[in-house]
Amino acid sequence: MTAMIAWTIYLTLGGAVLLLVLPRSFARWIALLTTIAGFGLVTAAFVTTPIASLARFTTIVRVPWVPALGMNYHLALDGVSLIMVLVTGISAVSTVLFSWDVEDRQNEFFFWLLLVVAGCYGVFLSADLFLLFVFYELVIVPKYFLIAIFGSTNKEYGAMKLTLYSFFGGMFVFVGILVAYVSGGSLDLNQLSQFEFSPQLQSWAFPVLFLGFAVLAGIWPLHTWAPTGHAAAPTAGSMLLAGIVMKLGSYAGLRVAMNLFPQGFQMWSKWIAVLAIIGIVYAAAVALRQRDLKFVIGYSSVSHMGFVLLGLATANAVGVSGAVLQMFSHGVIAALLFAVAGRMIYRRTHTRQLDALSRMNLSHAMPFAAFTFVVAAAASMGIPGFSGFAAEITILIGAWKIYPLAVWISGVGIVLVAAFTLRALKLSVFGEQAPRDEVTKETVVNREEFTPITIPEKIGACMLMLSTVAVGIYPKLLLDRIIPAVESMRFLR
Repeated sequence: MTAMIAWTIYLTLGGAVLLLVLPRSFARWIALLTTIAGFGLVTAAFVTTPIASLARFTTIVRVPWVPALGMNYHLALDGVSLIMVLVTGISAVSTVLFSWDVEDRQNEFFFWLLLVVAGCYGVFLSADLFLLFVFYELVIVPKYFLIAIFGSTNKEYGAMKLTLYSFFGGMFVFVGILVAYVSGGSLDLNQLSQFEFSPQLQSWAFPVLFLGFAVLAGIWPLHTWAPTGHAAAPTAGSMLLAGIVMKLGSYAGLRVAMNLFPQGFQMWSKWIAVLAIIGIVYAAAVALRQRDLKFVIGYSSVSHMGFVLLGLATANAVGVSGAVLQMFSHGVIAALLFAVAGRMIYRRTHTRQLDALSRMNLSHAMPFAAFTFVVAAAASMGIPGFSGFAAEITILIGAWKIYPLAVWISGVGIVLVAAFTLRALKLSVFGEQAPRDEVTKETVVNREEFTPITIPEKIGACMLMLSTVAVGIYPKLLLDRIIPAVESMRFLR
């Protein structure tokens, strides 16, 4: 069954091609069936693959591609990549459900959406450096068109900023890959992870490669594309961007930079921890001052990705396993938050301004949206019983052994996360009804009947809520698969 997981890429690309040739009336069904098939394959692999066989990055498919240069179409799977394709499958299905009633250029919209998903599957399964880079860059183009065509709020600016940052990071990644290829004589990740690169080379090659990947992970101070991109993107774009695309950077940083250049990583790990801590606290503090709901969630994504980087910087099995768990957790929670803010609330109220929303008393007008937002907010704050708590406590336990001061400082970030989350929750759904003599242009929409939350929206929301609760209650389900894979990597202290 493990070999079948490669079909997640083929099915998703096939669905995208079908969207170009079949009539518009089939578009959303093709997208839904394609993403469900991919999720089904991932779930089957998750259930049937023995945990012992997930400890190593084991080959699924290996076919010569450009033999003269040593390039192979080489896919592999271990516990870490399995968790990442799982969160990709969950996010993909829920994203299509939340885009069910997209009317404008339906075929084109779902075509770009499926290309992003296929590229993400490819990155998480690639065991050849050049193949990974191809999939990594493949994601950038559909991201641009999703935002530039279907977005809002300075959509051209947001799309171009995200794309330029992505290409800027990709430039560093390409240099790092060339260095690894020329020095190690191979593009195979498993072979390169056994090769001993010189300490002098690692000291500069690691920061070049890691920084290139970390741009997409939202590392401070190269994070400013994220809130702008999230706010400009359509709901599906925001969900994919926060749910999966930001994880490409952190995953590749772990799989490639840290695993190929372990000594370089040891030299620079303290600086990664410093940048992670600044990102956690700074982004949370900025989120506290935002008036636009999507910007609040956008900065919250940067803060939560700071925990991923902190976990990676610990260089011990507990901290790094927590970072992988946080990648899954944040993927689900961020997708849920953007679904509520962009689809359930903005689509019906036509505003994301917290001051305007606070006059609409949405908890009465849209009780399901309010309930979903409460669950998403609790998960985001790290309340016990949700995946956010399980991930963050694992990271902090790992970090305490190496950087106890960082744990204390990140505690400030956790308090700020709770503050801006509760503020956004209260203003957006639990505000007071505006008196009749204070009705403004922004609140007049509240006098009309809101369209009810649709069945696809409810299914998508329940799918994401169930995921965060299941992992929060029983994190062992994922950690049993993550920890052996992390322990087999060679950068551990």
